[in-house]
Amino acid sequence: MHELDKQVKEHLQARVVELEGYFDGDCIFFFGPIFPSLEKRFREFLELLKADGDARHRLVVFVNSPGGSAETVEKMVEIIRHHYSEVFFFFLDEAMSAGTILCMSGDRIYMDYSSSLGPIDPQVFNGKDWVPALGYLDQVEKMIEKSSRNQLTDAEFIILQNQDLAMLSQFEQAKNLTITLLKRWLVEFKFKDWTVHQSTPAKLGQPVTLQEKEQRAEEIANILSDNKIWHSHGRKISAATLTNVLKLRIENYSGDAKLTNLIRSYNDFLLEYILRNDTPVFLHSRCYF
Repeated sequence: MHELDKQVKEHLQARVVELEGYFDGDCIFFFGPIFPSLEKRFREFLELLKADGDARHRLVVFVNSPGGSAETVEKMVEIIRHHYSEVFFFFLDEAMSAGTILCMSGDRIYMDYSSSLGPIDPQVFNGKDWVPALGYLDQVEKMIEKSSRNQLTDAEFIILQNQDLAMLSQFEQAKNLTITLLKRWLVEFKFKDWTVHQSTPAKLGQPVTLQEKEQRAEEIANILSDNKIWHSHGRKISAATLTNVLKLRIENYSGDAKLTNLIRSYNDFLLEYILRNDTPVFLHSRCYF
């Protein structure tokens, strides 16, 4: 290992151990896209962490991701939940698309005023590239709607006629999977301590039913997957929007100077190292560099 890398490793080791003491849990950092090739590496990464030192039930995950495959997210969550009963997600920068799906499996979501999540538009491999599924479905839906009004142009008819029905079905399945995962995880983890109504005036203090949790989870999933609301696959959704529009509880630490300094001294230093070395995927823990 080069001397510079050794110094970087030692600095990050000190920062992550400090964070683990603050949260009384294991801390990991994940940077990069979320695709099937990650699954084995991520499993071995967590197994190495669990085998090191005292066993902890809490995991704190720092994520910076442009998104990827919903199926891979599901496998990552299964791996995480096999080892940890409580999971916190941190997004100092951004976690888009499948990264947003991943965060919805957490017991808590931590963001500050500059953090961003994104619409849940999973990516599907079309034989050449990974492409956002909802973009394709939206365009086909528009053309079918125009066809029903006899307004479809000849060019659009040719495009529609040449669509691969099997691929469109795969896009539809990816969309349904993301909504299903969000509904399940929000109810099972994020809403587990939501026992009484706190914001609905007519229900203040009343017990929250399982049906109400499921209904709320479905509303959030449908909003996050609606391109008509966000207009862009890369739209950045702030903590304020998640709180005020989606009514989703976010742990906003913008006013906590101590925690902000702890996180940024770890996250920013590590991110600068990753970008300088042009590393596409990076995992870090107290025992992995």
